[in-house]
Amino acid sequence: MLRLRDKWVWDFWLHPGSDRWHLWFLQADRALKDEGLRHWNVSHGHATSVDLVHWTQEGTCFAPAESPAWDDKTVWTGSVIRAGVGGTDGRGLWHLFYTGTCTAEDGRRQRIGHATSVDGHAWQRVGNGLVLDLRVEDPVSTHYEEHLDGPWDGRAMRDPWVMPDPSGAGWLMYFTARTNQGDALNARGAIGMARSDDLHHWTLLPPVYAGGDFGQLEVPQVFAHGGRWYCIFCTAAEHWSATYRERAEQGGFGTPVTGTHYLMAESPLGPWHVAEGPFLDGAFPCRRYAGKVVQTGSGLALMAFDYWGTDQQFLGTIGAPIPVQCDALTGLLRLQP
Repeated sequence: MLRLRDKWVWDFWLHPGSDRWHLWFLQADRALKDEGLRHWNVSHGHATSVDLVHWTQEGTCFAPAESPAWDDKTVWTGSVIRAGVGGTDGRGLWHLFYTGTCTAEDGRRQRIGHATSVDGHAWQRVGNGLVLDLRVEDPVSTHYEEHLDGPWDGRAMRDPWVMPDPSGAGWLMYFTARTNQGDALNARGAIGMARSDDLHHWTLLPPVYAGGDFGQLEVPQVFAHGGRWYCIFCTAAEHWSATYRERAEQGGFGTPVTGTHYLMAESPLGPWHVAEGPFLDGAFPCRRYAGKVVQTGSGLALMAFDYWGTDQQFLGTIGAPIPVQCDALTGLLRLQP
């Protein structure tokens, strides 16, 4: 569906806009040859579509800041909402929340930033951009792992998903995190939480989910459907905890896979639990990753970026939407290719 001749694309996020879908995505030059280098040579691309299948390229729209800055090394996955007044179409200012890392820390400490735009393409950081970080003087920060070495890519505080608080005024932010609890690294993956009244000042809260099932739950997306709440996430086979592996074996839904799955709850604040049964979209080796569920006029659909091809080469493309069926009784989701 979306392939750039000279760039790989991977994690992405969408907004329906007023008359067309907007798609923002991470991108890096294919000239790097080694796909493992893409994470450290990244910018944001932008495309638009009226049908989620045929896309018009709008070009690069956001990049790391000039040094020195807290986000001068990378700008990674985020989300976009519209709020307040402004915008070229009068429907509100565009707000981008994104992950940043800095060169001075060799990209080992992730933080969350904020930028705005009148057209969804030309972004300007709000101040220096930084809106959420762990602080030593904040007792809530101790719920989260401050770990820069070891098998991970540093301190996890990334992939913000921002949405209006359905219980009233204000905004909720979900993000990929890890906790300090549990001896096994693969039992520490969590979904972090923060709240804001104005999108500019955020209060860090304890994780909204820390079930001990995975080493990390990446790229969360929270939405309501059919009276239930869903939190889409992605993770790799090697990041399944021993506990979840045992549950999968006993449940008869197989060996570890890499891909996209989801949590379920009766409220956006939880309690959340991993949906029963096999992954929504999993395979080993990985086929697709970092899925997002879109709600279209014809129902739910899953979009994800294509990972490995048949020749085990990184594809770096985004596939067309795959219809998703929701069981009316259980609320469980399944793909309908």
